[in-house]
Amino acid sequence: MSCGLTFRALRALLACLALASAGASAHASDERRIAIAVHGGAGVIAPAELTPEREASIRAALQAAVDAGYAVLEHGGSSLDAVTAAVRVLEDDPQFNAGRGAVLTHDGAAELDASIMDGHSLRAGAVAGVRHVKNPIELARLVMDKSPHVFLIGSGAEEFALAQGLTLVPNEYFRTPERERQLERAKQSERAGGAKTSATGTVGAVALDRDGNLAAATSTGGMTNKRHGRVGDSPIIGAGTYARNGVCAVSATGHGEYFIRLAVAHDICSLVAYRGLTLDEAVREVLHVKLQGLGGDGGVIALDGEGSIVMDFNSPGMFRAARDSSGRREIAIYRDR
Repeated sequence: MSCGLTFRALRALLACLALASAGASAHASDERRIAIAVHGGAGVIAPAELTPEREASIRAALQAAVDAGYAVLEHGGSSLDAVTAAVRVLEDDPQFNAGRGAVLTHDGAAELDASIMDGHSLRAGAVAGVRHVKNPIELARLVMDKSPHVFLIGSGAEEFALAQGLTLVPNEYFRTPERERQLERAKQSERAGGAKTSATGTVGAVALDRDGNLAAATSTGGMTNKRHGRVGDSPIIGAGTYARNGVCAVSATGHGEYFIRLAVAHDICSLVAYRGLTLDEAVREVLHVKLQGLGGDGGVIALDGEGSIVMDFNSPGMFRAARDSSGRREIAIYRDR
């Protein structure tokens, strides 16, 4: 009788322990860290030229973008949906070189590029040289989700956009007076024998969701006074955008030709995966040794599988913001602010 009671008591105890363990696991899953970072481009406005009003406006836009992405994560959404939401906010803001505020080619047109990557499946989508897609990041996402391809360009990409029901707009939608002035200054510099193009940034986002999935997205108008058909690093998987679960997600901004030659985004993740560097160490080596040694400038936002965020640059500044579930909230432009 005593043995029977002991057995029943033991069985009840084991059942209680199993329930407690399941509850603890569910709680741990609920509390898994989420994080997001966004950038609005490197090579920012010189501090002496940035008025308090302009700075406040840029910071508000970065805040809106990071909050839009974080809201997706906070409500259990995917990292892919989070980076799409964040980048779309920046594409719609004419202060940034993507979507509405894209810089202009030598011929005075806007040609837009974008890419997105899923760290879980390594699926990716990219578009380049589109002239009428209101939100290129949405088209890149559709290329990934609704086609067997990774990269579509020009008219072919826009035909696909029409088939998918995306909003198309006249090219004039992207033109702003400020971008027209920048183009004229670049042409004057070119005629005087100076720089033929100028790099004025990009936008991007990286995110980690509650399921531990990483994603990265990047969108840009490219370089002021670029030649028709020029494509930089932003839509190139491995150069301007890369994500791999358990390793890192990266979105880059800067002088694209250098980022392409060094496969910057993939190189950062490779240093983490194969050499065991921390994310911060990998970013530093690529940006401040390899990229700078080649003569390139710019920056990256990066996020690892544990939710650690790195936002670094070798240019005068980088528009950037970050937020995570541990309470981090950051918006910055230069090194010191």
